[in-house]
Amino acid sequence: MDGRRRTANPVLPPGLRRLLQSWAGSDLRKGLTTARAATQARVLHPKELDPLDTASTVVRRSTVEYAPGLLLDLVRPAEAAHPSPAIVWLHGGGWRLQDRAACPDLVQHFARHGYVMVSIDYRLAPGTCHPGQIFDVRRAVRWLRANAGDHGIDPDRIGVWGSSAGGHLAALAGVHSATTRLPGEGPVTVGSAVQAVVDGYGPTDLPGLVDLSAQRTPAEDCSPEASLLGGAIRDRLNAARSASPALQVTPGAPPFLILHGLGDTLVPSTQSVALYDALVAHGNDAVLYLIEGFGHGFFNPGHVLELGPDQTLDQGHLERNPHAPASTHAVSDFGRAFIDNYPSASFAAVEAFFSHTLKSGTHP
Repeated sequence: MDGRRRTANPVLPPGLRRLLQSWAGSDLRKGLTTARAATQARVLHPKELDPLDTASTVVRRSTVEYAPGLLLDLVRPAEAAHPSPAIVWLHGGGWRLQDRAACPDLVQHFARHGYVMVSIDYRLAPGTCHPGQIFDVRRAVRWLRANAGDHGIDPDRIGVWGSSAGGHLAALAGVHSATTRLPGEGPVTVGSAVQAVVDGYGPTDLPGLVDLSAQRTPAEDCSPEASLLGGAIRDRLNAARSASPALQVTPGAPPFLILHGLGDTLVPSTQSVALYDALVAHGNDAVLYLIEGFGHGFFNPGHVLELGPDQTLDQGHLERNPHAPASTHAVSDFGRAFIDNYPSASFAAVEAFFSHTLKSGTHP
C-alpha cells in the first residue's frame, strides 16, 4: 500500500483553486490512513467566489418528469461543442425526507465546467421501501440515456453522486451497474449502468448498523433503516443485505470516490471503510478520504453550517486551512495516482475525480 502524497498544490480547473486543501502527513495503520492535527478553517463567503453570469453559461430545465410522479432538475452548459458527461445528484434525508432541491450549487458544481448536472426526486420511505428507491435511481439514469440527445448528454458518460442516504443509493447504483435488471424491476430496454460514483458518508452495510440503530432509536422499527426496509434491521436481514452496497460488490464496478468524516456519529466511518475494502478486494478502482473532525452532512447545501471547531460549509463550498492533513487510502494504480495529485478532500477533488473518469476516459 502506498501513502504517497504531494505537499504542493495540484493544478486545478480555474475558479476552484481556493477550494484546494493540500493535506499531508498520514499514517498507515491496519490498512487505513489516519489524519493528525486539525487546524483553523477559513470560511469562503459567496462574495469571494468568481463572478458567474449563469444566464449566459448554463441552461436550466426544472420539474422534468422522468417517471410517473417523479421529477428532476437539469442544468447544462449553454454552448457545448460536443455531448457532455452527466452527473446525477442524489439527496440525503434518511430515505424519509428532502427532495431534489437539497443539493449543492449545480452551477458551481459543475455545470459551468462542462457537465450536465441533474438532481432527482426518488420515492421516500416509509411509503416506499427498498428496493423502490434504487429502482427510481436506475430509472432516472435510463431516462437520461434515452433522452441524451435532447439534453446534450453523452449517454456513455453518466456518473452518480450523493450524500448520506443519497450516497447509499449512489453506491448501490454503482455496485449494480452491470446488472441489467434487478429482482422485481420492470422490463427495461435502456441500460442503467453508471461510469463513476461519488459516495459521501452513505450507509453501506446495514446489518452492521443493527446495534447503532437500536441506540439511536430505542424503538428500532422507527429508525431510518427500518423505514427503508419495512421493519427493524434484525427482523429484515435479507432486505438489509440486499440494500447494502458493501455486501453486493462484484468485479467490474465503476470507479468509486468515497468521503467520510471520522467524527460522524450518525453513520460511522467504518461503513465507508467496509465499502472501500469490498471494492478493492474485487479488483475495482476506489479512493477513500477519511476526514478528521468532520461530522455528518458536510455536502449539505445552505448557509454556513458549523461542523466542528475547525471546519465549515459555506453555500456549498467545503473549506479548510490548506495545510491541514490528508487522510487518504488507495491501493490501485488509479487510486494512488489520484490521491498523489489531489490530496484534498474537497469539491475540487470531486470534480477532478469526475474529470478523470467521465471526461478524459483515462485514469490519472
